Formats: sequence, structure tokens, C-alpha cells
Amino acid sequence: MKTSRKALALVAVLALAGCGNNQNPVASGDQNSDKSPLAEYMGEGFTSSGGGMRITVRAGGGQQPSEEELAKQRKVEDATTACMKAAGFEYVAVPPESNPKSKFADAFNLPPDKFAEQYGYGISTIDWSKAGADDTNPNTKIRNARSPNAKKAYDKALNGPNAVGNGNVVIAPKEGDGPSSSGTMDLGCRGKAVEEVYGKGKDRTADFKKFDSLFKDIQALSKRIEADQRVVDATKAWSDCLADAGQAGFSKVDAPREKVQQKLDALTGNQAPPKNGQGKTLQGPPSFDKVDATKLADLRKFEIDLAVADQKCKAKVYDASYKKVQYDLEKEFVSQHKTELESYRDEMANR
Repeated sequence: MKTSRKALALVAVLALAGCGNNQNPVASGDQNSDKSPLAEYMGEGFTSSGGGMRITVRAGGGQQPSEEELAKQRKVEDATTACMKAAGFEYVAVPPESNPKSKFADAFNLPPDKFAEQYGYGISTIDWSKAGADDTNPNTKIRNARSPNAKKAYDKALNGPNAVGNGNVVIAPKEGDGPSSSGTMDLGCRGKAVEEVYGKGKDRTADFKKFDSLFKDIQALSKRIEADQRVVDATKAWSDCLADAGQAGFSKVDAPREKVQQKLDALTGNQAPPKNGQGKTLQGPPSFDKVDATKLADLRKFEIDLAVADQKCKAKVYDASYKKVQYDLEKEFVSQHKTELESYRDEMANR
């Protein structure tokens, strides 16, 4: 579990700017690589490509962590090791420098058109439940050598009582599994180690409260961009282009991706947490191991065909118009919110 200023920025912007509820990591192969005026302040991975602003993390990509960040990650590993030992479990501190490149790194470094041709949006074409599998990690081997019941005990000690599968943590705890009497959710030795090094989650949340107004203004900016007549016209042209390509029925630029996600959810039985916070627990990306192979193959073909047409139509009639409006309005926004943006950037730099 790595926590960094980029991760904190991700949590803040996704939570406060309302950027969707996709359960799979956002495939960044279809994002522009140059920085917009606002991205200069919001940090690496900030994009506004239609359908709202968001921060995405390119699998295996991005800048290399600083030595200061690496030192913090080493401290987290050491603290986790000590905590697990005290609990009676073996855990080996893994130096962050030894972490292997993500198995999907090469895929997400492909150009947008090539990514679409091979992976569509990266939703049904990539089994995200196996994204963290790493046979070279000594702790994976330690855990796998245990009996099923012993694995559960190991996971609970490492990641708390809400740990499932290979140490994944439940996103929406079931009734009765909420915060402990101390007021915080038990995330096990790993969570305690992160708190020791980076501070408590409530403290970090409080730090971001002062940027609530900024995030609301950014959300309003996103809506202004979407409502601009030039973007409205480009969206209509994109929709017509998709229809001409045999992909009719899409009026919003995020709709094709959402359609694929809905189809995958229906196939796997995976559900997002309800808005009231009650109901079934979301346990992270579902495994494809038990999914009907023929239906999954059909969905993957559907996804790739749709993504290819989507990418071509955006490049043809949408991207240039959207980018022009985005940059114009972001430049104006930056000039009006320069002090707040500089404060946010400085806050992130100190994480």
C-alpha cells in the first residue's frame, strides 16, 4: 500500500469533483499527454477530456518517486514488518526500488489508437483483479504457503478485518464492520504503518477541507466547458460520426465507456455501492475466472470495436474543439484562482 502526494491528490479530486463511479482503474491510453493550464497546478495525471475532469494514474507510467518519497515507503515497509512480527506473522520489508514494473505498463504506454485496437478501453480486456499479482514478492509466497484459514488470519493482520482475496480491502464495509471504538477503521498493520509515516486519514482529510471551494469551482468549470456551444456542436458531430460507423445511440462522450462497464457488471454480477451506503459490499475489480468465456469474448470484441470507432471519431471531429475550449476557459480560471491553485500545488509538494 503506497501513499504519496499524487495518491492524495487523486483521492481529493475524485471525491470532491465528482468524476464518476467506474470500478475499474481508468485507462489512460486515451488521454492527451500535454499539460493544460490547470494541470500545471493540479499535478500529474490531471485531465479534462469530456465528461468531466479527473486525475488518472497511468499503470507503470508517471514520474519516478523522489528520494524523500522512497524513504517514506521504506519506513512504511519497516513499520509493517515490526507490526506483523508482534502479531505473530512473518512479513518481509520490500524495498520500493525492487518493485517490478506493472504487468500492464507496456499496454498503457501505447498510442491511443493502438491501445484502442488491442484493449478497447481496458475494461473487459484486462483482468484488473490480477493487476497486483506479483510472484516475485516474498510476502506473496509467504501467504500462499499457508492454509485457507491461515491466509484469512494473515490478511486480517496485514490489512484489517475487511481484507478479502489477496489482501484487497473492502471498499464499502458491511453493516457492523465500520469504524472501531477509536473512530477509525481497522486497516491492520499496513494501515497503521501508513498512519505512522503519513499521518491519520482524518488529518489528511482536514487538510483538504480548505480546498473545498476550489474543487467546487473546478467542477463548475467542467460544466462550463461541457455547456460551451463549440463543445455541444463537437459532441453532436462525434455522435453522428459514431452512428455512421455503426455505433448509434451515444449522445455523451463518456457513454460508450459506461456501456461497456455496464455490460461487464451484468456479466460478472459486480455492483457499485448504492448511494445511501447500504447494501452489498464492493470488493474491488471482479475476477474473470468464473465468467462465461464465450460471453466475455463477445464483450471484448464489442468493446474494442466501439473503442476504435470512438477514438477515431473523437480525433476527427471532437478533440480539437474540446481542447480549444478547455484551454481557453482553464487559462481564464487560472488567472482568477491563482492564489488558491498555488496553495494547492504547494500543499501537494509537501506531501
